[in-house]
Amino acid sequence: MAGLAGAAYLWGRNPHESGQLLPRCPFNWATGLLCPGCGGTRMTYDLMHGDVVAAFHDNTALLLLGLPAAAYLGGRWLWEGLRGRRYRPRLGRRGTAAVLGLAVAWAVTRNLVG
Repeated sequence: MAGLAGAAYLWGRNPHESGQLLPRCPFNWATGLLCPGCGGTRMTYDLMHGDVVAAFHDNTALLLLGLPAAAYLGGRWLWEGLRGRRYRPRLGRRGTAAVLGLAVAWAVTRNLVG
């Protein structure tokens, strides 16, 4: 329910314009650098309004990797729930290392190329 309320709130706010009541990334605020998730709010806003090209420019890695992963996990959770099963994905050490490695590589790349 909170996700729907957040999406409804974001629908009417354009994060590309200044003066909107939207939270700023704490990492960006403290360091001035972009974290792996920076641009996620703008990307979500653009996707909700059908602008895939702008969403791609806001956060490429999150769009190409995070969105499909979230869709798969959400779909799998729904499928298992409808079948009366509980779904608890486990990442493990290698999976955690891969996700963290990709996040660090993306953060370094986007701050160097920037």
